[in-house]
Amino acid sequence: MGQIELKGVTKRFGDVEVIPPLDLQINEGEFVVFVGPSGCGKSTLLRLIAGLEDTTGGRIEIDGKDATDLRPAQRRLAMVFQSYALYPHMSVRKNIAFPLKMAKLSQAEIDKKVEGAAKVLNLSSYLDRRPGQLSGGQRQRVAIGRAIVREPAAFLFDEPLSNLDAALRVNMRLEISELHNSLKTTMIYVTHDQVEAMTMADKIVVLQAGRIEQVGTPLELYRTPKNRFVAGFIGSPKMNFIGGTEAQKHGAHEIGIRPEHITVGTSGDWQGRVTVSEHLGSDTYLHVQTDHGIINVRSAGNVDVHHGDTVWLTPETANIHKFDANGSAV
Repeated sequence: MGQIELKGVTKRFGDVEVIPPLDLQINEGEFVVFVGPSGCGKSTLLRLIAGLEDTTGGRIEIDGKDATDLRPAQRRLAMVFQSYALYPHMSVRKNIAFPLKMAKLSQAEIDKKVEGAAKVLNLSSYLDRRPGQLSGGQRQRVAIGRAIVREPAAFLFDEPLSNLDAALRVNMRLEISELHNSLKTTMIYVTHDQVEAMTMADKIVVLQAGRIEQVGTPLELYRTPKNRFVAGFIGSPKMNFIGGTEAQKHGAHEIGIRPEHITVGTSGDWQGRVTVSEHLGSDTYLHVQTDHGIINVRSAGNVDVHHGDTVWLTPETANIHKFDANGSAV
């Protein structure tokens, strides 16, 4: 259970169409990430699936049944928000149990489900604490536990890690991925962070202005982006783009080359001056001023290059991406 299909789904707010007609299939058990810049419609799309927003047109099917007009509670979907939305006066146990009490389950069944969820989320020793006594990551796990006990057809995550610091974000990323591997339940996850998308997803849906630009595995999007937008959005640091005569040499309107696919040496194709050198231990990021503009390069951590040095850059020919005047890959 947990297959979700969108057929011609659209959404308007007044005269503004924020989601043009859109088709998407999410298979049972997949971890699907909606990613894109702020305002691209990813959270709106998630809310349409959840039933928190009404569709303007189209059809939403869950496990082959029309769910377009069903209330959120009837869709068997559990949503985890950026805000934990926990009851501060209740213990962790009571917070997790709350949807089960509303469903009027027996106390024995509630206890069994709560303790099972707490074990999966490493919350067993915190069940009698209140949210105020927990860290941000623990509070987010409580919110996830409250979703788990409902045994939904799919979990919907709306930027759940945005309120956490960098270290906690990494830990929670791993925990949510492990949770998916354990539960094998369909998960749809919204984020603006392409690193989260690349590290967590089975399938990524890249959105821009409410439209799907590309759907594929993380490596498919990284290796074979369909257009300039996807090429520039996926990957960190971002892809370099070069136009003019350099692109024309390759039979393109514009070419793209990722920072990790450029070699630094004493000879090469492009000469430049290092304006910034960021030594991060395992990697060094160089910002090089060339005749083609600033080129960003990702090199080994021990590269001995500093601000003001003159360097030569050589792109890996096999990894040059070509784009036409419309931004489509060629």
